[in-house]
Amino acid sequence: MSKKMMALAAAVMLLVPGCVAAQMKPAKDIVGVAVEAGSFKTLVTAVTAADLVATLQGTGPFTVFAPSDAAFAKLPKATLDALLKDKKALAAVLTYHVVSGKVMAKDIVAKGSMKATTVNGEAVDVQVRAGKVYINGAQVVTADVGASNGVIHVIDTVLLPPKK
Repeated sequence: MSKKMMALAAAVMLLVPGCVAAQMKPAKDIVGVAVEAGSFKTLVTAVTAADLVATLQGTGPFTVFAPSDAAFAKLPKATLDALLKDKKALAAVLTYHVVSGKVMAKDIVAKGSMKATTVNGEAVDVQVRAGKVYINGAQVVTADVGASNGVIHVIDTVLLPPKK
C-alpha cells in the first residue's frame, strides 16, 4: 500500500465513527502469519514438505484449523516422521485442516454445530460445547487470527482424516 493510500485510510478511520485499525486487511497471508507467530514451526515444515505453501498464499479466502507445535508433539514421533516422508498422505492430512471461505468464530457459535467440508473433500464436525469450539474433538484455543487471505483458528490436536 502506498504512503498516500495509508494516510488516506488513516484519515478515513479518524473521520468514520466506530472505524478501528483492526478492520483493516492484515498484510500477511496465512503462511506469513504462521511463520511470524513462531508456534507453528512443525506446521510450516509440513506445508513446505507437501508443496502447499503457494496454495495457502493464494487468494483464498481460506479458514485454517492450524495445529500448534504442541498439537503436533502429541502425535507419536513415528507417525509424524512417516507423514513427513509421504507427500500424498501429508497433503491429505494438511488439506483436512482447511475449509474454503472465511469462517469466523461468531459464525460457528451462532450455528452451534455444523459439518464443514474440507479442501481434502472430507467433512469435519464443528461443535460448540460450554462456550468452546471443537473441530472433530480438537479444541480451538485461539480463534480468528486474521490473514490477508483468510483466517486461522489455532487447535490443540492434529486432525487425521478418516481412513478410506
